[in-house]
Amino acid sequence: MKATQSARKAVIVGAGPGGLAAAMLLASHGYEVDVFEKQPVVGGRSGRLEVGKYRFDRGATFLMMPHLIEELFALSGRSLHDYVEMKELTPLYSLHFGDTVFKPSRNREDTAEQIARLFPGNEAGYYRYLEEEDVKLDKVMPLLRRPFSNLLDYVRSDVIRALPKLHLNDTVYGRLSKYFDDERLKQAFTFQSKYLGMSAWDCPGTFTILSYLEHRYGLFHPTGGIHAVFEAMAKVISEHGGRVHTSRGVQRILTENGKATGVLLEDGEHLLADRVVINADFATAMNRLFEPGVLRKYAPERIAAKTYSCSAAMLYLGVDGEIDLDHHSVHFSEDYHRYVDEVTRFKTLSDDPSLYVHNPSRLDKTMAPAGKSALYLLMPTPNLTGETDWEAKREAVKEQMLNRAEQIPQLRGLRDRIEEMQFFTPLDWERQLDVYQGAVFNLTHNLGQMMAFRPHNQFEEVENVWLVGGGTHPGSGLPTIFESARISTALIFKQDGVSHTHSADAGTVLAGAKPS
Repeated sequence: MKATQSARKAVIVGAGPGGLAAAMLLASHGYEVDVFEKQPVVGGRSGRLEVGKYRFDRGATFLMMPHLIEELFALSGRSLHDYVEMKELTPLYSLHFGDTVFKPSRNREDTAEQIARLFPGNEAGYYRYLEEEDVKLDKVMPLLRRPFSNLLDYVRSDVIRALPKLHLNDTVYGRLSKYFDDERLKQAFTFQSKYLGMSAWDCPGTFTILSYLEHRYGLFHPTGGIHAVFEAMAKVISEHGGRVHTSRGVQRILTENGKATGVLLEDGEHLLADRVVINADFATAMNRLFEPGVLRKYAPERIAAKTYSCSAAMLYLGVDGEIDLDHHSVHFSEDYHRYVDEVTRFKTLSDDPSLYVHNPSRLDKTMAPAGKSALYLLMPTPNLTGETDWEAKREAVKEQMLNRAEQIPQLRGLRDRIEEMQFFTPLDWERQLDVYQGAVFNLTHNLGQMMAFRPHNQFEEVENVWLVGGGTHPGSGLPTIFESARISTALIFKQDGVSHTHSADAGTVLAGAKPS
């Protein structure tokens, strides 16, 4: 699989999932690869967090569409399953609407039976949803596996075929309202808009595929947490001769006559490179990694004018005893629409928040000491463009989250069982992990920031630079971040004339994919 050329040198800025994926592909095809990561661990904003004897995934907590990461390993000459044990989550999650608990799974008959019992009359809409979303996915996926570099890309045949199914003039909530009439059931299939940091009432109707992907391919937990996958990726890079440097950040991308020539590290070392791949937070990278005046399209004032996702307040808790909650559970606010508007539209803190609870210790005993639980609580919040004074409100928000958690029957008396605690606010996301405005899901996916209108995989302003991660096409979320690396490295290979292994046709891959 390795190319005969070994002189080409690539520097990857950031060891998030996109940077690691790009490094795997480049190193396995003969490039001399160095990955520089400012944090002490790989994984970026989804890296491992250790608090005392408890281990947490800081950000992402499950794998969706596992065949995509399997393909990445295969393209790098490896098998994911030689490195990581994958466990499917059944049910996908438990969704709590007051006293009503809905536990969907990939078992369509069981899910339909639950819908008939909990939300009578909606089961036919569920089957129609599955059928119509299946058609949409087959049209949409090819668009997520190739670059969009200019407006001419919109007149290609795959776009023309997909256009009637993209539902760009509708919203996620509007589309799901065509299948279901119960508000709770609509929420069960629209809350996934939060994976993009957006409101289902604003998110383009294309993204109804998010919930469908869960129901079609399932959700998976790697033993050891998501970080186990990132560690495996770093190991593959090393096996192919690449180097992953943690606790070594990049200060500047060196340029000359409109071309990148290498990087200046924070420790003062200059490193020349033929290819530079940026996996840092997009807006932060544009503001910090280039000398003032180099960028025009992505100058600071233009970066500030873009639209960014919501943020999240996080509680990572080491808890004495086991907890009788599913691996994932969502506990919806009483007035969910109002809550979402407060977070995304009015950018204010809500007195009626929803809460996501991750309880991996129930399935994975490596996350906490025996008989104890590593509990992760996430509350969506406004990003830092809102008016919240997070330094002044920090303790109040933490107490609000604990109060909200203790309203959950399985978490009553939680405070008395906490042995370790770390609290993370939008301000911490920005200050500690360089996430611009604390927008943990990156640029929003409105029509003006999708496909050709999103920052391009091959960077427009400086030659020899490519982008990977949630801030470029195809967008946020681990599956699309992995695809961004596939797209960007394919562009590098094409420019360099390097022969590389292609996957099967996208439609064939998806139709025949068998999750682990």
